Amino acid sequence: MAKNDKKDKKEEVNHGKLAHHYSAEDISVLEGLEPVRKRPGMYIGGTGPEGLHHLIWEIFDNSRDEAMGGFADFVEVVLLPGDRVRVADNGRGIPVDIHSKTKVSALETVMTTLHAGGKFGGEGYKVSGGLHGVGASVVNALSIYCRAEVHRDGGKFFQEYSQGKKKASVKKIGKSDLHGTIITFEPDKEIFNTQGGEIKFNWDTIANRFRQQAYLVKKLRISLIDARDYEGNLPAGRQGIDDSEVFYFKELGLELPSATFYFEGGLISLVKFTNRLSKPVHKNIFYIDKETEGVDVEIALQYTDDMSERILAFANNIYNQEHGTHVTGFKMALTRTLNTYAKKNEYVKESDGAFTGEDVLEGLTVVVSIKMGSEIQFEGQTKGKLGSPQAQGATATAFGDAFSTYLEENPDDAKAIMNKIILAMKARKAAKAAKDSVLRKGALEGMTLPGKLADCQTKDAASSELFIVEGDSAGGTAKMGRDRKTQAILPLRGKILNVERARLDRMLGSEQIKNLVIAMGTSIGDTFDLEKMRYHKIIIATDADVDGAHIRTLILTLFYRYFRKVLDAGYIYIAQPPLYKIKKGKEISYAYSDEERNAIVGKVNPDMIEVDQEGDAVEAIEEESEEKAKKSNKIHIQRYKGLGEMNAEELWETTMDPAQRVLKQVTVDDAQEADKVIDMLMGSEVPPRKSFIQTHAKMANLDI
Repeated sequence: MAKNDKKDKKEEVNHGKLAHHYSAEDISVLEGLEPVRKRPGMYIGGTGPEGLHHLIWEIFDNSRDEAMGGFADFVEVVLLPGDRVRVADNGRGIPVDIHSKTKVSALETVMTTLHAGGKFGGEGYKVSGGLHGVGASVVNALSIYCRAEVHRDGGKFFQEYSQGKKKASVKKIGKSDLHGTIITFEPDKEIFNTQGGEIKFNWDTIANRFRQQAYLVKKLRISLIDARDYEGNLPAGRQGIDDSEVFYFKELGLELPSATFYFEGGLISLVKFTNRLSKPVHKNIFYIDKETEGVDVEIALQYTDDMSERILAFANNIYNQEHGTHVTGFKMALTRTLNTYAKKNEYVKESDGAFTGEDVLEGLTVVVSIKMGSEIQFEGQTKGKLGSPQAQGATATAFGDAFSTYLEENPDDAKAIMNKIILAMKARKAAKAAKDSVLRKGALEGMTLPGKLADCQTKDAASSELFIVEGDSAGGTAKMGRDRKTQAILPLRGKILNVERARLDRMLGSEQIKNLVIAMGTSIGDTFDLEKMRYHKIIIATDADVDGAHIRTLILTLFYRYFRKVLDAGYIYIAQPPLYKIKKGKEISYAYSDEERNAIVGKVNPDMIEVDQEGDAVEAIEEESEEKAKKSNKIHIQRYKGLGEMNAEELWETTMDPAQRVLKQVTVDDAQEADKVIDMLMGSEVPPRKSFIQTHAKMANLDI
């Protein structure tokens, strides 16, 4: 009993110590918008370029929601000097009267309070996007400067903020016959560091987003103006809230880069735009806009002769890169409807089996856009995936009925679609037979790795690297210079097959591609498994010439089309070997560009420079005094044309040593744009590729 008493006493003492060190004072309470500045990634997905542009999306989405509700038809976005952005619309204008709960202006409440806005119940919006109604306040929190200007009820009102905190109360500054909202903001450099400490908005990224939104919202005109380099005083009035504003800058004689987006055809126009580089297999684009079970379902689709599908998914006009329940419902209805039609019209026999999802998606371009009320659910803060269960059933029902009618009423289109899908089914079966043959052969050989692969010793994929090098010469050097424990080498002979227009069965007939697939260990097609990846760094190391660039492009096309998950996982890298070896006495330096070479060499007498016969002469070198030149050591410059020209030690020091090398990680920031470029440059259609080459010929810097 005494021992238990002592034990209880000891626990009481320890508990007392814990209580002493853990009190209410230890609980952190972040007030106002502090949580946003503390954890910005939770609200905008990150603080790099993607998060930076997300600020524009959030303010723009508020203006777009006004248009979706029928209250606005014009939005203007201006990129201003000093890293500022101005977004204006001709909507109703944010209310400025006193809010009953916060006891301050509704404008101040919206701009400085999380989860405040017209999207949380009430009659503000029937359908809306935005970031759960926190968009404006989040942008305000992450801006060093923000200004809100509102025109409504015959007045002009404004309020300014810094890092989410107001500078003064909302103030009326005059009369106005206009209506709308103007938000100007400057991202805080303490939060964003996108390019060497600079804020850098990308015109193409913004333009592509606005073009997409103009397709999705009928009768909405979007104007984008780039005034970043304009040194004069920009106009302070009429912006955005006047629907003639798109012409206003021209009236003032300002020649600024601009773009305006307005599409009468809506989703049909978006499908045509997406398929502009492809050959459609049927004439009429299918289209439906129907409300079912409280969900507005709008879908447009067309098949092309491509082998990859293009699915663009939107919920309340928010792009769902990871798709979601609406796309699941669409796919189910598409497969079911096409199988029913094929059997009913005897396009397939019972022995042929049914179309699979893979068959019916090949070559399909489709836009699936649904709109629903406040009960909409997303997975992830940035809404990459729709999670609303009711969207699946509503989409399946609305699309299935309409598409079945379309096939019956358009027999020529239906026949072309059937022929396309039957060809895809036959190709799938042939590819499966070829793949099974490859895998069976591998199994019979005990899954032996390719003979040319010099594998690494470790079995830990996270620390393993696979260098894909160009040819046996570079392969031999890399094998001698590598770290055998973690680095594997796979030399490829010549240029691999262009897989952009090759089906899986033909692709697996390529020895080079087959070696790479077996080396990675993931398999391919429907049996692909990222968990079986043997290397978490695949490093493409090709020569710094035209052929090397072409080989690199072919390899990247292979990964984009057949191993997209490997790309998305961040496992693909491009090696950056040096272009020059520069020797000054006993000192050796490496230069990765002409500019870096010139900086290392400096301004010396040209007579003091020795250049290898295959090397390039140093540009822009000025003579020094004769006396100083005599004291200088001669500079020897070697120009590397390929990795095979390096010895093993040089290759290790410059390209393979993790402590010193430079690698570029390959990412796909805009999948749609990447898909378009790969299809144009690597596909079978010659005119688009010719036009691209002619347009960009002067930009090329070729080292032949």
